[in-house]
Amino acid sequence: MRFSLMFAVALLFAAGSLQAQPGKDIPYDLPARKALVVERIDAEIKSLDALYKHLYTNPELSYEEEKTSARMAKELKSLGFDVTEKVGGFGVVGVLKNGDGPTVLVRTDMDALPVVEKTGVPYASKLRTRDKEGNDVGIMHACGHDMHMTCWVGAARVLASMKKQWRGTLVFIGQPAEEVGAGARKMLEDGLFKRFPRPDFCLGLHCDTRIPHGTVGYTEGLSLVNVDSVDILVKGKGGHGSAPHTTIDPIVLSARIILDLQTIVSRESNPLDPVVVTVGSIHGGTRHNIIPAEVKMQLTVRTTKDDVRARVLEAIPRIAKAAALGAKAPEPVIKVDQDNFTPALYNTVDLAKKTSNVFRAALGADNVIQQEPLMGGEDFSRYAREGIPSFFFFLGTLPPARVEAMRLGKAPPISLHSDLYAPVPEPSMRTGVLSMSMAALHLLKEAK
Repeated sequence: MRFSLMFAVALLFAAGSLQAQPGKDIPYDLPARKALVVERIDAEIKSLDALYKHLYTNPELSYEEEKTSARMAKELKSLGFDVTEKVGGFGVVGVLKNGDGPTVLVRTDMDALPVVEKTGVPYASKLRTRDKEGNDVGIMHACGHDMHMTCWVGAARVLASMKKQWRGTLVFIGQPAEEVGAGARKMLEDGLFKRFPRPDFCLGLHCDTRIPHGTVGYTEGLSLVNVDSVDILVKGKGGHGSAPHTTIDPIVLSARIILDLQTIVSRESNPLDPVVVTVGSIHGGTRHNIIPAEVKMQLTVRTTKDDVRARVLEAIPRIAKAAALGAKAPEPVIKVDQDNFTPALYNTVDLAKKTSNVFRAALGADNVIQQEPLMGGEDFSRYAREGIPSFFFFLGTLPPARVEAMRLGKAPPISLHSDLYAPVPEPSMRTGVLSMSMAALHLLKEAK
């Protein structure tokens, strides 16, 4: 998941939790159905724990998920799914047809991050590799994709074992390259909804450090935001640091641009429309006494509405070029990375209401938390943008005492993408498999 400023201070554990409404929109015997799911989870939990720790120890970066995707394909094949590999890269698509009924897509992501792990867990990743710039980096599932895959496999096992209970078609997809915002787009471009059954519903989950294990969180409507990556090459005229009057200093110019960019948020945007413009990287110069010829900046831009996004992306080059003009500098080069753009994620409101009621009945009302939207991004949003009702929810993964201590400021926060993030395996995966299985069963046709 692609986050910005999302875990600071506001660890809102109990934000807006709703009262239980067991029975609403649930025509079947939910307790009996839950009992069957729990029985299957009990039978699989040791195997799932081993799978989780294997995936945790053996992460692969975006676009390199060869072994991970092969393992996901193997798991689905063993359950009777018709499996296609290398869809949009290392994407996996498994189809299980079981009579007439709705088609339900369940998605997991598979890629890890270039992070050196410092959790100290006995199954920690010790892998290292070279990134695309040639830097030596660690590899870690610091965003919980190993837990996502484990819950996905667990739900596939549960649902395949309960074929007498439902009718319809399952489409389980293992998606590559979520961390760079490209995997969903590449799978769609490779015919995900043309070569395979087009789903009536899409489901996905994501680990969360704001709520404790045993709980799930969700939103109705907006959940996550538009994420854009922007590169600015600021050009100047290099020279000796003792003679700045003979140069056009791109470092000073970059500082001016950075400050001016903040007026997009403070003076050009409606205060009721959240906007983030963050300069996350700035590089220029080689020595104390040399004024460089150029500076490179990298920005992340977060917006909740498409029209606001368009206005912000128009403002960035306007402001940068105006600053350069004022400094008599060459025009900067600005690139918006359209390939890795992640659109805002909206949960279908009716589907969110119905599925959260299933969660309340299955997990207990106190364990289902309605949350505020986050300024993070997730390319699961692209499936919803294809006009398909979709629901994306969050899985608590940390001990309740730690979450409460973080909420009260008595313990430092642990966020996704942190080198210290390690989900608690068994309680987390049990809740993840149960909630995803119950969500899918609720959407499939009940067998008579």
